[in-house]
Amino acid sequence: MRTAHRVETVRAAEAALMARLPEGALMQRAAAGLAAACCSLLGKGRVYGARVALLVGSGDNGGDALYAGARLARRGAGVTAVLLGDRAHEGGLAALRAAGGRIVDSAHDDPFEPLAAADLVLDGITGIGGRGGLRPDAVPVARAARGSDAVVVAVDLPSGVDADTGEVAGEALRADVTVTFGTYKPGLLVDPARSYTGALRLVDIGLGGELPGVADLEALQHQDVARLLPVPGAESDKYRRGVLGVVAGSARYPGAAVLAVEGALRGGAGAVRYVGPAADAVIAAHPETLVHPGPPDRAGRVQAWVVGPGLGDEPGVAEVLASDVPVLVDADGLRGLDPALVRARSAPTVLTPHAGEAAALLGATREEVEAGRLAAVRELAARFGATVLLKGSTTLVCGPGTEEGQTVGGAVRVNPTGTGWLATAGSGDVLSGLAGSLLAAGLRPVDAASCAAYLHGLAARRASGGGPVTAGEVAGALGGAWRDVTAGL
Repeated sequence: MRTAHRVETVRAAEAALMARLPEGALMQRAAAGLAAACCSLLGKGRVYGARVALLVGSGDNGGDALYAGARLARRGAGVTAVLLGDRAHEGGLAALRAAGGRIVDSAHDDPFEPLAAADLVLDGITGIGGRGGLRPDAVPVARAARGSDAVVVAVDLPSGVDADTGEVAGEALRADVTVTFGTYKPGLLVDPARSYTGALRLVDIGLGGELPGVADLEALQHQDVARLLPVPGAESDKYRRGVLGVVAGSARYPGAAVLAVEGALRGGAGAVRYVGPAADAVIAAHPETLVHPGPPDRAGRVQAWVVGPGLGDEPGVAEVLASDVPVLVDADGLRGLDPALVRARSAPTVLTPHAGEAAALLGATREEVEAGRLAAVRELAARFGATVLLKGSTTLVCGPGTEEGQTVGGAVRVNPTGTGWLATAGSGDVLSGLAGSLLAAGLRPVDAASCAAYLHGLAARRASGGGPVTAGEVAGALGGAWRDVTAGL
């Protein structure tokens, strides 16, 4: 599992570790890992004679770049440091000069000349404490670096992005590779900042023992999902495996009901009970479905409900929320949803909005939600007392105990799978059914939502193969994605 920690947490861990280490040892560890990553990027035998430019700010981030540059210079690289702040790390400057590196002060010298010929650029302008985008005087140099033919390597995180939130509140330097130290930072895993990080590499500098047991952000990997997914035993029947109720579809959108039911069936539900006006379409596509004219409370025994996909103005949301089993609310079910009604429930609730739906629930704009996805998902979870799966370029899952600025009930989860081709009609309906089936199987809401997002994204990759994909094809690939995840068990 990848874990990420806020700046405040990282600073405290670094301070605790530095108190037990010789002065400067932690920075040397970071610089050694950074230099090694640069050597691998330049390629075997290509460090000697390579041209490296360092963009150096006034903080420790610039010091990391200078010490790494000194190591590269000692291996025969031609290294030039472009100083962009009002000061620079004195020890790092001395080390680079001693190794034969060159210093260019952007206030008096031409800062663009080293970039024009560089093979690799190290972005050490601002570190994890940076806020609000690049300073105006650094923007032209950053643009020149990005416009060069060099590989741009960010030191800890790309300059101009917010380490805690993933927000980009101004101009930032887009990296080809980001080498981060000790632990991932939330902003590296969450859009819009994630699109600036390029490939991510983590350098172990010994912080593990100083970091808290609960991270601020975490990303599941194959083995994590495999451990959470339900596996039927010899004694299992359809009720033990979980029966999911689905209230979805309308005369206008019968396909939403079909796709939600298919997501549930391919997500391992023992049985699916469908309630709604699209029964004929559902039975034609999935004859194993148990259909009922309604209302939901008379449809029969279920372990969880999904309500909302393609529902239009059809009834059902209030009736389902009145039940005493877990409920997932999606799409049309989210319109005008009353936080008090959700908070009053005795059983868990999962909300699965996209950015537009989240904006409507928060009284914000879609652009505000997209720019601050972490803040949005935390606020929704706190306001509704529900687990929230915020869909989008970075899908986030937040439990009801996780609030802005502090992790109370566990880390926010970020989904690492998916593809841009997944932005297609009906894909969210498949996800709802899949997550609902995992709720019915007994998974905790956070686990059901995050495992569903993981499998859904993985299935989309399999079905897409790099090209367009339909929601039905994503659903059809869920079995293969499930097998891929559990193959190592």
